[in-house]
Amino acid sequence: MSTLDASIVNIALPVISRDLSIPMNQAEWVVSIYLIVICALLLLFGKLGDSLGKINVFRTGTLLFVLGSLLAGFNGNLYLLLSARVVQALGASMTMANNNGIITEIFPLNERGRALGMIGSFVALGAIAGPGLGGMMLSHLPWGYIFWLNVPIGVITIIVGQVILPADKIKTREKIDRFGSLTMALFMASMFVGIFLGQEIGFTKPLILGLIAFALIMGLTFIHIENHVANPLLQFSLFQNGDFTLSLLCGFLIFVTNFFFNVISPFYLENARGLKPNLAGLILMAYPIVQVIIAPIAGTISDRVGPELITFCGLILILMSQLGYMLTDLTTSLWLFTAIVGFVGFGNGIFQAPNNTIVMSAVEPENLGIAGGMNALVRNLGMVVGVSFSTTVLFSAMSHYKGAKVTTYINGQPDVFIYGMHVSFLIATIICAIAALITGYRLIKRPTRPMKGES
Repeated sequence: MSTLDASIVNIALPVISRDLSIPMNQAEWVVSIYLIVICALLLLFGKLGDSLGKINVFRTGTLLFVLGSLLAGFNGNLYLLLSARVVQALGASMTMANNNGIITEIFPLNERGRALGMIGSFVALGAIAGPGLGGMMLSHLPWGYIFWLNVPIGVITIIVGQVILPADKIKTREKIDRFGSLTMALFMASMFVGIFLGQEIGFTKPLILGLIAFALIMGLTFIHIENHVANPLLQFSLFQNGDFTLSLLCGFLIFVTNFFFNVISPFYLENARGLKPNLAGLILMAYPIVQVIIAPIAGTISDRVGPELITFCGLILILMSQLGYMLTDLTTSLWLFTAIVGFVGFGNGIFQAPNNTIVMSAVEPENLGIAGGMNALVRNLGMVVGVSFSTTVLFSAMSHYKGAKVTTYINGQPDVFIYGMHVSFLIATIICAIAALITGYRLIKRPTRPMKGES
C-alpha cells in the first residue's frame, strides 16, 4: 500500500486538477509531498525501530497510513489533500523503514531469501502497479477511491498484525540523535523541494539555487554531527561493508531504471498508440504480475545457491528488456510490447529479493532497522531521481529533435516522442548496465565470501 501510493496518484493528477480547479503544477505536489516526507523521515523511523522495537513502529505507521488514506479520499480542497498525504507519508515511512528489518529479525538465514522475496515482491508490486491499477480504477470510479482502496486493506492488516506479529525481540533503547534527524530531514526536504520546483520554474532561479545550497549545508552538517555523537542516526562505518554498499547502489540504479519505464510507458501507450487508460493499465500490469510470482521463487533459490549469482542473472534480464524498449516503435505489436513488460518484471523478480537479502544480512542485528531504512530510502530516492531524470531526458531529446522547446506530448507528431523515448531508454540501458557490471565484478572477485550472520 505504501509504495503503491507513491505511484498510483500520477495517472489521477489530471482528474484531481480538474475536480479541485487547480493548475497541473499544483496538483503535482500531491505526489511530491508524499515522497519528500518519506525520504526525510526514513532513517529516523529506522533508528526508532532499532531503539523501541520494529513491530511497535510498524503498527503505529499502519494506523497513520490508514487514517491518511481515509482523509485523502474526500474531495475537499488541495490543502486537505496535501495534509492527508503528509499523514499518509508519516505512516508509510514508519512501515517502509522497518518491514525488511522485521523479516530479517524473525527468519533464520536459510529462509530469509524466500521471506524477503515475498515482501519485496509486494513492495515492488505497489511501486510499479500504480499506473496500471490507477488507470483501471479511474475508468469506473472517482479519484478518491484510489486512496480509499487502502482503508479496508489497512484495517485487515491491523487486525491480522495484532494476531500474527510477535513481540519485538531486539530493542536497543538508544537515545535518538535529534539534531542528526533534524538536519537529515532538512537536507532531504530542501533538496527535493528544489528539484521539483526547479522542474517548474527553472534551475537557475535564485530560489532554487538557494534551496540547493541550503541542502548542501544541511548535508555537510549532518555528516559532521554523525561523526561526533555517541549514538548517530546513521553509522557511516556500515558503508565499509562492500556487500551492503554495492547492493544499495545497485538497488538505487535499478529503481531509477524502472521509473524511466514508469514515466514513459503511459505516454507511449495512451498518446502515441491511442489506447484507453484501462487497456493501457492492463498491459502495464504484466510487470507486477510476473514479478510478484517470480520474486518468492528467486528468494528460495537464493537461499540454496547464494544471492549474488541470482542477483546478477536478474540484472542481465533487466538489461535485455531495456534493449527491447529501445527497439519499440509505433509498429511494434502490442503483444510483443506486453511480453517485454512482463520480461522486465521477470528480471526484477529475480533481482530484488536476493539483493535485499545481501543488504539485510550484511549488518549486525542491532542495525537491522537503520539498514531497512537505508534500503527503503534508496528505493524512494531511485523513484524520485527516475521520475525527474527521465522527464528531463525525454523532453530534452524531444526538443533537440523538434528544434524547439518541448515540455509535453505533441499531438499529431508521434515521431518526436518516439525519438525522445529511444534516447531515454538508451540512458536507462546504460544505468542498468552499470549495475550489472558492479554486480558482475563482485561476483568474480568474491564468489564464495560468507555474509555476516551466516552460521
